[in-house]
Amino acid sequence: MALLTCKNLSLGYEGHVIVKDLNFSVNAGDYLCIVGENGSGKTTLMKTVLGLTAPLSGSVTTGDGLKKNEIGYLPQQTLIQRDFPASVREIVISGCQARMGKRPFYGPAEKELAKKNMERMGLSGMADRCYRELSGGQQQRVLLARALCATQKLLLMDEPVAGLDPKVTAEMYELIETLNKKDGITVIMISHDLGAALRYATHILHIGGKVFYGTREEYGKSEAAGSLLQKEETPHV
Repeated sequence: MALLTCKNLSLGYEGHVIVKDLNFSVNAGDYLCIVGENGSGKTTLMKTVLGLTAPLSGSVTTGDGLKKNEIGYLPQQTLIQRDFPASVREIVISGCQARMGKRPFYGPAEKELAKKNMERMGLSGMADRCYRELSGGQQQRVLLARALCATQKLLLMDEPVAGLDPKVTAEMYELIETLNKKDGITVIMISHDLGAALRYATHILHIGGKVFYGTREEYGKSEAAGSLLQKEETPHV
């Protein structure tokens, strides 16, 4: 059974449709990259999947025992968020809030989970450091550890390597691949990096002028991929 199913989904704002009648499903273990031109609705789709934005029509349903509050989310960072004055530990453990119900304080289970995820992301020696003093790559690891505190099944990421240098970008991609292949976490990622999408993803969803959903091999041969590659290669004047 699919972890996530989008059926006849139309997205937009104030009555303006940007994506119409979108249909796709994500199974356990998939690594789905969402690609497309700027303004094509990629972030709107992700927020709709999370329940943060209502669709204009259609439905988003979860299955295989997945609950909406068990989805990990790594959003795009803003400048204000990068300057957040909290410790690494405080930010990571805040990912446990959805699992706590009405309890006002973190218990031993949440503290142990936060510790485990900091270790997974190579942050063990940084727990007491201030988040805003970290490098961009370290901050992304903190936010990824936070997202992992919310899920053992499905991780959503919006441009997780944006603004990172090539070395740190490669390290982040390797981390995400490990989470997917070794730890069995299903990944849905918005990406402008078509080369990385074709390398790492099992499936690709292209939205915009052309809509495509299928395996990365099928996408590489599609008109949608050709149109996006052509735009990327067109020089800006």
